[in-house]
Amino acid sequence: MIRYIELARPQNCVMAGLAIAIGGLMGTESTFIDNIQSITIASVVGCIITAGGNAVNDFYDAKIDSINRPDRPIPSGRISPKNALLFSLSLFIIGIALSFFINPTCLFIAFLSSMVLIYYSHTLKRKILWGNICIGYLVGSTFLFGGAAVGGLMATSVPFLLAMLATVGREIVKDMEDMEGDRKEGTITLPIAIGEKRSAAIASMFILGTILLSPLPAVLNILGMPYLMVVGFADVCFLAAIVTIKTPPRSSYFLKNGMRVALLAFIIEVAI
Repeated sequence: MIRYIELARPQNCVMAGLAIAIGGLMGTESTFIDNIQSITIASVVGCIITAGGNAVNDFYDAKIDSINRPDRPIPSGRISPKNALLFSLSLFIIGIALSFFINPTCLFIAFLSSMVLIYYSHTLKRKILWGNICIGYLVGSTFLFGGAAVGGLMATSVPFLLAMLATVGREIVKDMEDMEGDRKEGTITLPIAIGEKRSAAIASMFILGTILLSPLPAVLNILGMPYLMVVGFADVCFLAAIVTIKTPPRSSYFLKNGMRVALLAFIIEVAI
């Protein structure tokens, strides 16, 4: 059981569930109690589909992970590729089925996201930059899914944009980090195609865009001062990621923590 939990990457699942819950709270025009059922189911669906996406990604990346991350469940031999794929497909089916009990929009988004995750892992991940943008969309769409659950899709468009920009930047940095394994596997990522220096510049542009647009929710009166104060700490992490961009593992560390702090900023705002 533990090896399957590791395959699902529970930290990522929890973050997705939190983002959906925040999107739901931002999108609702009534009280949390009035929408608690929809928000709860949507968060659970997000966790399940994210777990399925992580599992199917590891299924298709087994050869690369044997070089870059040999300790993961599939390359280490703790889970067979067949069982990993069955685990992933089961999670997608459960997530989509549960979304039926929210509303048709959420059912559509859950189905679409599941298909995109499979297509990304099988094909799109190996398309230069498009794979990075796809993951950025999927991460940002957690806010949209939460908003859709309570009929407030438009209210979550700005958090969607910020999450997407930050994620695309981090995905490029991760590609820089994985260049050795990707070269041996013959995978053409952005850093391999155009070089590490140019890729670092593009990643920095996405991260800088996140910093510049981070005050937008407060400017548009979507969120207030508590959000603005906390997101400033996230911006410091993002700046550190740009400064250390030539050392991808360190830059990725700052980006991950910056995204966590940004999520905390949304949590604090909706909780007050």
